[in-house]
Amino acid sequence: MAQPLAPTWRTVGDGAAFALEQGLKRGRRLGSCKLFEWNTATPVHAHILYGSFCAPPAEITSKSKESIWEFIKSLLDAWSGWVVMLLIGLLAGTLAGVIDLAVDWMTDLKEGVCLSAFWYSHEQCCWTSNETTFEDRDKCPLWQKWSELLVNQSEGASAYILNYLMYILWALLFAFLAVSLVRVFAPYACGSGIPEIKTILSGFIIRGYLGKWTLLIKTVTLVLVVSSGLSLGKEGPLVHVACCCGNFFSSLFSKYSKNEGKRREVLSAAAAAGVSVAFGAPIGGVLFSLEEVSYYFPLKTLWRSFFAALVAAFTLRSINPFGNSRLVLFYVEYHTPWYMAELFPFILLGVFGGLWGTLFIRCNIAWCRRRKTTKLGKYPVLEVIAVTAITAIIAYPNPYTRRSTSELISELFNDCGALESSQLCDYINDPNMTRPVDDIPDRPAGVGVYTAMWQLALALIFKIVITIFTFGMKIPSGLFIPSMAVGAMAGRMVGIGVEQLAYHHHDWIIFRNWCRPGADCVTPGLYAMVGAAACLGGVTRMTVSLVVIMFELTGGLEYIVPLMAAAVTSKWVADAFGKEGIYEAHIHLNGYPFLDVKDEFTHRTLATDVMRPRRGEPPLSVLTQDSMTVEDVETLIKETDYNGFPVVVSRDSERLIGFAQRRELILAIKNARQRQEGIVSNSIMYFTEEPPELPANSPHPLKLRRVLNLSPFTVTDHTPMETVVDIFRKLGLRQCLVTRSGRLLGIITKKDVLRHMAQMANQDPESIMFN
Repeated sequence: MAQPLAPTWRTVGDGAAFALEQGLKRGRRLGSCKLFEWNTATPVHAHILYGSFCAPPAEITSKSKESIWEFIKSLLDAWSGWVVMLLIGLLAGTLAGVIDLAVDWMTDLKEGVCLSAFWYSHEQCCWTSNETTFEDRDKCPLWQKWSELLVNQSEGASAYILNYLMYILWALLFAFLAVSLVRVFAPYACGSGIPEIKTILSGFIIRGYLGKWTLLIKTVTLVLVVSSGLSLGKEGPLVHVACCCGNFFSSLFSKYSKNEGKRREVLSAAAAAGVSVAFGAPIGGVLFSLEEVSYYFPLKTLWRSFFAALVAAFTLRSINPFGNSRLVLFYVEYHTPWYMAELFPFILLGVFGGLWGTLFIRCNIAWCRRRKTTKLGKYPVLEVIAVTAITAIIAYPNPYTRRSTSELISELFNDCGALESSQLCDYINDPNMTRPVDDIPDRPAGVGVYTAMWQLALALIFKIVITIFTFGMKIPSGLFIPSMAVGAMAGRMVGIGVEQLAYHHHDWIIFRNWCRPGADCVTPGLYAMVGAAACLGGVTRMTVSLVVIMFELTGGLEYIVPLMAAAVTSKWVADAFGKEGIYEAHIHLNGYPFLDVKDEFTHRTLATDVMRPRRGEPPLSVLTQDSMTVEDVETLIKETDYNGFPVVVSRDSERLIGFAQRRELILAIKNARQRQEGIVSNSIMYFTEEPPELPANSPHPLKLRRVLNLSPFTVTDHTPMETVVDIFRKLGLRQCLVTRSGRLLGIITKKDVLRHMAQMANQDPESIMFN
């Protein structure tokens, strides 16, 4: 690869434009990277900032003419981005399909087993049976409950108790296996993963978080924890799984493995693919990555995210894990439009969602903080077992908490047709009704509906409480599905209430214009869908992507306005009590250095007010370009824990040359000692092109120019902090050097910026703990 030209740079002054120059004019290409002019309104996208140089296209073009192999390599380089997206989509879709099938089987395994094929779920088992009737479609001879299999009894107290015990034992077994695998093999496989993905995409590196072991263990344990019946979902962790796939495939291409900026673009697209397979919502996945996860989302990343989400959704559809020839589990068909008068209960559901989101975030963060600061955090296995036991014991007697949360939401979303056998559809029918099957009028509620209402109310209270203690344990745990379940239960109850009010009081002025006697006016399932969106929005503070995910998830395209009203209301209500969503709250709880792009910095401080070292502090630890020995550098590395070191001409001049990363220095010195002869502790290290003049009997010098970033990001000491904060946000920087006329004055790290922002907000800057 051709060596890049020696760099020159100008730093950012008050409102001045910043330009990177490599002996080239602005806008010219250097390799496959293009340098752009920057000002306070336009973000930089110059990959050279991440410390990597790209081969000039002319070199690739000329090599492609030499041989077929070089031509293929040039094509691979040009199409590598799309190839990576294709591979991510295929693997993410396949893993999601396998997880869905395994969860379906293992959830039913807690209640019984299929005699013809033990790997069949209850539904699959009855599909294959020729003795199943429509009236008893949930019962078939091939599927036996544990009481029938073990003691040959299907009814009675002893059968109920035996099934109860087997349900609890299976749940405890699944949970114990999950927490043990996470603790032993992949500690990073716990939690949702979205807070950490947001932090990584902001420029912070968590080594091993997207590794192969994490991918394998999270995939396996995700099946176990969802099957155990705990109040959690698989949707959030699937984003982590997809990002692990993206990290794995990007490591196969040097174009991405050696460039952190490009790798982050791949991870942004992988997050979109994760949501696409989690909900069957490819467009919603792209918008989720744009709105909730990504720091920097250029148009190129938008296209590739769309492609990755498309491939992932197509792969999941090909596997067809739900067996309904559709991409989503919650597909609904409502036969009644919504009316303007219904906006009032929809907005009330939005208020409930905002209040629930605020309550959940505050209670969950308080519990997680207690877990971190007390002995409770030392016993993660015991905590998981205890919560699982409590969940299973309380959940089994109630049919709405015993079943999987996805099945519960699906039933709550459904409209009551003539063929529905659910308790929620136990209405009193008019024997003289001659309407079509799809146009059933509003009817008075029967005994089953009132029973279901009480069971749903108890299930709602139980879900609200148990989810607070479940989210954050040392197992994979998503929050999307439990939040949607809370909202769906509340929404269904409100919908039934409005439906009965309209039936019994259709002469009221509010119902007179749109709800005539004998008409199908109110759809309770729609209220469940709106409530689910409101609660999910209250917890995560999503808006646009949430609405798109919901209508893709259900197919309810004509109900966008109610969804929008509920989502916006829930966000407004929740924001009135605090701006942080659940993921931002966990980022701060875990001490990740994360700059939220939604926060504004309006104070008039300068870079010199924030940079280190300050007065009274030791001088900045630096490397000189040709006067330090290997032993000097190794000692400096041992005595400090800095991420890297500025390289200057000499300690007297302090003229900045570049920046050397700590990890690359350690690896370079280790490799040099093993592979190069004559490298000893008193060997001179130099970062220049030519070695320094040394006495004849001096040991062999060590050249480390290849590990030197010749164009570190710099600002002047009089740069406004508003500009510096904007730079850190949009570029995902970890540190920025402060200079004056090319002379090094200090350094500003992301942690320094966060402490300064806390100080400006009248908080104690030392109270911010970083992990």
